Amino acid sequence: MDDPNFLSLVPAVVAISLAFWTRQVLLSLFLGVVSAGLVLWYHTGDVREANFVANFFIPALGDEKYAKILLIYLWCLGGLLGIWGKTGGALQFAKVVGGRIAKGPRSSMVFGWLLGCVFHQGGTVSTVLAGTTVKPVTDRHRVSHEELSYVVDSTASPVATILPFNAWPAYVAALVVGTVPSCFPDLDTSTAFFFSSIRYNFYAFIAVGMTLLTALEFWPLVGRKMSAARQRARETGKLDADNASPMLIVQSDDFDPAKPTAGYTPSVLDFVIPISILLTIAIIPYAFFETNLIEEAFMTCLLSAMMLAWLRGMKISDIMDGFLNGCKTMTIGAIILGLAVTIGFVSKELHTADYVVSVIGGNIPALALPAILTLLCMLIAFACGSSWSTYAVVFPIAMPLAWSIHEDPAYLSICFGAVLGGAVFGDQCSPISDTTILSSMFTGCDLMDHVTTQLPLALMAAVMGIVCSTLAVALVI
Repeated sequence: MDDPNFLSLVPAVVAISLAFWTRQVLLSLFLGVVSAGLVLWYHTGDVREANFVANFFIPALGDEKYAKILLIYLWCLGGLLGIWGKTGGALQFAKVVGGRIAKGPRSSMVFGWLLGCVFHQGGTVSTVLAGTTVKPVTDRHRVSHEELSYVVDSTASPVATILPFNAWPAYVAALVVGTVPSCFPDLDTSTAFFFSSIRYNFYAFIAVGMTLLTALEFWPLVGRKMSAARQRARETGKLDADNASPMLIVQSDDFDPAKPTAGYTPSVLDFVIPISILLTIAIIPYAFFETNLIEEAFMTCLLSAMMLAWLRGMKISDIMDGFLNGCKTMTIGAIILGLAVTIGFVSKELHTADYVVSVIGGNIPALALPAILTLLCMLIAFACGSSWSTYAVVFPIAMPLAWSIHEDPAYLSICFGAVLGGAVFGDQCSPISDTTILSSMFTGCDLMDHVTTQLPLALMAAVMGIVCSTLAVALVI
């Protein structure tokens, strides 16, 4: 659709509405893609455009992005979890390290918050590593999966934007280069501007702080459903609601992380060494050479876990059993992520974000622009399920718009931070976002239970972020 209109919203509205109504995420995402074919058919009058398989599924799932999802999340992470199930490495780490920190529900959730901040290479990486590691600890202390998934999700993308030793600054810098020549003349200057604007990313700071207060049970307003989940878990030990349907079950007859291979002695090293290798390869090359080796980091992590298990006496057949069984547990998640990637592709093809931006454009007061940008990014990212896709559309428009309204680098930084935070909100809360899906998956939570319990807390953080950005503008202009 070269001339986007309100119909470009249909696939996102269908997918999100059905996800909330039916709680069947696979069906909802699939029908969202199907509706995109109908939209194109109606828009062009060509019945061939209704072929959603050829137009959307094949291009999206044949893309490098989904290939990376299969490589990292299905094979590397799935296989790694399977090997840790055989060695008991992650469970041993949770017992030894978490046991020293976690003495009850509050401290175990704080442990999860700390891990989310430590594993801050990116939203998806954080959710998987933190969720996998802390779940055995919080389960033991009767922390509901709704609470844990919120802690894991709210310390993923938000932390990645305020501790951005990852690919985020380079990606955003490439989007804004040249949009305001005096402020973004080249990539290095644009990257430096990203770091200088972090202090205005109010949503991320408030979300991370609120998560810590919620983990400590100091934050009084958690919403009716979250409060009920907390009470249910503490009083009955039921970690999920009665109608919950978690996407990832990491326990079966042939794969139980609580029962390592007979004759093998679990060690903290089985977890610490592979994780240290992963973080070293992911962080150091980027910090010093601006080289992103995240795929290589995960592959090396997996191979090191295999090698370490073999060196410590595990049979190769048991190692491969663990790897394959771990991959099996990721199949449903890979399908859901594939559908989420396709929905994102649909939104791009139909120019969903362009349409939303065009509707909200016009004469805007300087004081109101950061709030409007935050709300706009919240809406687009929630509909598309991606903060990066939102950045790609909004940043090239928002920066020149902000500069035309008020030519001040400080004002531009506030608007920059508003875009950063608003998009993170939508990415964090959307049921079609990969970070949302992975947070619920690796904490054993039902996806829609995670979405509906997290949303009130995130909205409170967003409102406070909007107020802060508005006050910051009032001090500048």
